[in-house]
Amino acid sequence: MKWAVALAMIVTPGLAHAEVVGSSNNGFEVRQIVLIVIPKAAAFDAFAQISEWWNPEHTYSGKSSNMTLSLTPGGCLCERLANGGGIEHLHVTYVEPGERLVMTGSLGPLLYEATTGVMDIKAERIAGGSRLTLDYRVAGFANGGADKLAPVVDRVLGDQMARFRKFAAAMPKTR
Repeated sequence: MKWAVALAMIVTPGLAHAEVVGSSNNGFEVRQIVLIVIPKAAAFDAFAQISEWWNPEHTYSGKSSNMTLSLTPGGCLCERLANGGGIEHLHVTYVEPGERLVMTGSLGPLLYEATTGVMDIKAERIAGGSRLTLDYRVAGFANGGADKLAPVVDRVLGDQMARFRKFAAAMPKTR
């Protein structure tokens, strides 16, 4: 079965692949893979333009324009809120421009649980374009069990990556 998915990814440009890699009561890992017909540096740059593609339904403010991603160690995937408030969704811990981004923290409702996560985003050059792989590993105490949250997080990140792919595919192919 895995070979069939791999074959479909090779022959279907822009196909996204999502999966819950593993889950338990105390943690989970989800993976999103997007193939896109643009250079990897352009894919990486497009990912950083998060306010252009992030789904506003998955923000606290209801506005994607309030989302920012600072690609510098110590930077953040942050959201501005009314009256000067804000949220640090993820903290940037590692940046290799055009190649890799690692962030730590708890997205969405995980913020209110005793969990933490590591989001690892890699851009790779492949024939005809690039592959962007997002792995998000979460561990800790999640009321009701992390294994029950894994499919929900996978769906939300799948939606985000589909939106990212559409945005990135429409960008000029200059890099």
